[in-house]
Amino acid sequence: MNIRDIHIPVMLERCLELLGPALQKDGAVYVDGTLGMGGHSEAFLERFPHIRQVGLDRDTDALRIAGERLAPFADRITLVHTVYDGIADALSSSGYDHADAILYDIGVSSLQLDDASRGFAYAQDAPLDMRMDATQGITAADVVDTYGEGDLRRIFERYGEEKLAGRYARAIIAARQNGRIERSGQLVDILQAATPAALKNAGHPAKRVFQALRIEVNGELAALERAIPAALETLAVGGRLVVLSYQSLEDRFVKRLFVEATTSTAPKGLPFELPEHAPQFRLLVKGAELASDEEAARNPRAKPVRLRAIERVREAS
Repeated sequence: MNIRDIHIPVMLERCLELLGPALQKDGAVYVDGTLGMGGHSEAFLERFPHIRQVGLDRDTDALRIAGERLAPFADRITLVHTVYDGIADALSSSGYDHADAILYDIGVSSLQLDDASRGFAYAQDAPLDMRMDATQGITAADVVDTYGEGDLRRIFERYGEEKLAGRYARAIIAARQNGRIERSGQLVDILQAATPAALKNAGHPAKRVFQALRIEVNGELAALERAIPAALETLAVGGRLVVLSYQSLEDRFVKRLFVEATTSTAPKGLPFELPEHAPQFRLLVKGAELASDEEAARNPRAKPVRLRAIERVREAS
């Protein structure tokens, strides 16, 4: 099996184009905050032979596979087992005090989706796990079997934007009376049975619930809220951050944090802006960019992507 045949990096050329200007100097530090199977990293290391890279991932399988793929660049890379909000510590432990370019390709990876045993995909029966880091933390089965009805409804509404959240939460509570729900197939059957006939053709009933469970299990939105400020803090002047997100929830978080970072802190009513109130960052793209129709056709996982990019223009006061 050739990993390059099953893993196509999303918006690769655009990421190279946006981050490239920050990687021109010898020894520039590039951080792949969501290493995955190393597709983006391989391209950056090939395109910029003078850079150093720190690669982060919470998934030990991803670190192993990426390590094998990036072996030709072993003298220029450091791989760190951590969630991407741990970027500052990862840089420090790797011997760097800043980053020049950072890429966050957030959400579930191809590796996790394609391995049925991980329990991320509702289309395949498997243990209800969904942990990105299989070495620690609660599983999706733990959530389904221990959370109360109110908490289940809350996460389905908040993280899945599921309109039938209450109905599905009640169905899960009722099904638990017959024993532990341990497999994705069991959960899918419960959700399908609880879906009104009129809505059965309006998309798979498990899609949003599985998304919500995955986000809850991995603390994804909380990590994202910490990761963006942490990344911005590590950037040198002229340094750039690109974020690829695949869900509206994630993209709204990124948009809000980027707006805050690029907005003047001057109190309203001042006749002029003092230098210390000027924004430390500027947006590199207007709004969120989408993958081209050609890329979406070639790589279906690029269809929902939203790209946002930002650059540090001055030091903190």
